[in-house]
Amino acid sequence: MGKQIVILNGSPRKNGNTAALAKAFAQGAESAGHTVTGIFLDGLSIHGCKGCFGGDSGRACPCVQRDGMGSVYPLVRECQVLVLASPLYYWNLSGQLRTAMDRLFALEEGGVNQLRGNGRGGVLLMAAEGRGFQDALSYFNHLMEHLKWENLGHVLAGGNMEAGDIQGKPELAQAFALGKSIA
Repeated sequence: MGKQIVILNGSPRKNGNTAALAKAFAQGAESAGHTVTGIFLDGLSIHGCKGCFGGDSGRACPCVQRDGMGSVYPLVRECQVLVLASPLYYWNLSGQLRTAMDRLFALEEGGVNQLRGNGRGGVLLMAAEGRGFQDALSYFNHLMEHLKWENLGHVLAGGNMEAGDIQGKPELAQAFALGKSIA
């Protein structure tokens, strides 16, 4: 039986290079029998974490804030693989993705921790003009370690400034292969 895979797309470009990587990954994963749900974070109104420690994983909406994260929480709760897709902004993930990731902390608060462990895995997909991915990759590796998730891999596509620059580049095939390799 296939896995439930959620792609959090943190790009502000709905049809940019990050979206192309996510699409290629999704096509590979779907060809292997998995179900993929993509979430375009820039289309949601998501507020920053308040640091209130008022979250409770036992609630339908675990965070005290009511915003676009309400549609993200149930999908992340149910997925076996979470894909972080982002352009590289100032050597790290986009603000859209970082904000959503900060807010996922509510799934670790109160009651039963619904985020950590449980045989889940994570993937990182990134596109950028440059190639300075080390800080973002370090964040992702630490996140996988903290969550006790399997690091399923990454595709880092540098040299892509304008939307569409990634077309025809090997990173699209790599993203497809990574999606197809999910077991």
